Amino acid sequence: MVEKSKYDQRGVSASKNEVHAAIQHLDKGLFPNAFCKILPDIAAGDPDWCNLLHADTAGTKTSLAYLYWRETGDLSVWAGVAQDAIVMNLDDMACAGCTDAIMLSSTIGRNKNLIPGEVIAAVIRGTSDFVENMRRYGVELHLAGGETADVGDIVRTIDVGVTAFARMKRSAVLVNNIRPGDVVVGLASFGQAAYESEYNGGMGSNGLTAARHDVLANEYAARYPESFDPKLPPELVYSGNRRLTDTITVDGKQITVGKLILSPTRTFLPVLQEVLAKHRDNLHGLIHCTGGGQTKVLKFIENAHVVKDNLFELPPLFRLIQESSGTNWREMYQVFNMGHRMEIYLPERYAEDVMRIAAGFGIGAQVIGRVEAHSGAKATVKSPFGLFEYTES
Repeated sequence: MVEKSKYDQRGVSASKNEVHAAIQHLDKGLFPNAFCKILPDIAAGDPDWCNLLHADTAGTKTSLAYLYWRETGDLSVWAGVAQDAIVMNLDDMACAGCTDAIMLSSTIGRNKNLIPGEVIAAVIRGTSDFVENMRRYGVELHLAGGETADVGDIVRTIDVGVTAFARMKRSAVLVNNIRPGDVVVGLASFGQAAYESEYNGGMGSNGLTAARHDVLANEYAARYPESFDPKLPPELVYSGNRRLTDTITVDGKQITVGKLILSPTRTFLPVLQEVLAKHRDNLHGLIHCTGGGQTKVLKFIENAHVVKDNLFELPPLFRLIQESSGTNWREMYQVFNMGHRMEIYLPERYAEDVMRIAAGFGIGAQVIGRVEAHSGAKATVKSPFGLFEYTES
């Protein structure tokens, strides 16, 4: 019998095998190997155009934001949650070649007895501030309103989701065709991009259930029972030894543990917009390393082996999570992005220019691996902590 990972025992899944099994018979759209489902142009009926409709949420990051806000009164973390929900849509869509003229609609479900109006206002302000910031970098986003519902019977604290819609030419769709001979350029998830106001620990909106419970001390279980599933095994609830307001030194600055884990999901849209404008015909794949972490690419390759043997130095956030949890390194690379959340697959001769574009936005980029011929789909991570091989199950 295979022992369940701690992530699975907490009722979440890095691979989402059950979800993929449930939808395997659904229509996969016009371009089955695109990162997002591409629909016919239902909006206007033009055969040369297509539609993208994408939905995602900030996940359990809202629960961590709730803890931090209750402990400190700091409302600023809710702006980050709004960004998380938006970016989890936008960067998926960018991997299909869509980086502009996108409409957004939000859905917020809250327990009104715990989440007051000031929190809702902070989420909505965070949404509009993010849109304005992206416009400064030439990314046109449009807010189409949304819904806020008081659903305390089914939401323990708050859930923040976003739906995104765009219309684009079919000829502009990027369909993953990752092939042997490609190199992999990774875009760093950590540091401070030109369009960010502070250091970003590199956390997206995946793995937050593990990060929250593995790092934070058990004292939060008694104070905030509404912040976790009461059916979880007690030994997996806030089993770490850190407080939200503990600080660690990163790049010579003190950052609280709570703020480090709550770092808003970085968008790579400004970078990808420029990369696509210049290199669309040279790109063989864009992979957003969200659910599945460094194994995400397995869902988009056939007869290829992606070897990642030149990864970024592990950022402090992920080292903190591993040291607090004792999670084995194999699982860490399957749950978290571990330092890069966007992968660009292309011939080696174009890699240097892509890295130059990323550097122009203050984002670290490097060739983190390559693609080799293989029978079936395989990914290998070579790290300072071991060599880990993964295949699509």
